[in-house]
Amino acid sequence: MEEIKVTNMVKFYSLCLLYENPKHGYELIKTISERLGKKVSAGQIYPFLSKLEEGGLIKSGARQQRDKVQYSLTPTGKKFCQAMLQKFGGLIEIAIEPSISKCAHCACEVFKGGYKEKIGGKEISFCCEYCANSWKTHSHSTH
Repeated sequence: MEEIKVTNMVKFYSLCLLYENPKHGYELIKTISERLGKKVSAGQIYPFLSKLEEGGLIKSGARQQRDKVQYSLTPTGKKFCQAMLQKFGGLIEIAIEPSISKCAHCACEVFKGGYKEKIGGKEISFCCEYCANSWKTHSHSTH
């Protein structure tokens, strides 16, 4: 069995969508195009589906309406997807972790945006202006 390589978002998304439930090729093309905001071609989907089927990760069902073939993951394909999702999840966590800050007041994690204020010469991160004001009120009342 040739090793299946997931080298781009179209392949990754195809597997994620098949992990949710069986789909036919056109459905994959349409959904991925919509979600990625770019045109996905049949030439990107069908050769990958063929490799997945040759590798025993998916099986094709009987032809449905308008000659569409529905693809579903095999038990081996589901295990492959779970391993891939764990790997990508770890990579995403590593990639975004440096961008996450904690609110000094409520300790919620903030990925984008948030509110920063210079207090006592030091920049302090908050999730919002209300937490900043509450933190300042609380910290002044206890000192």
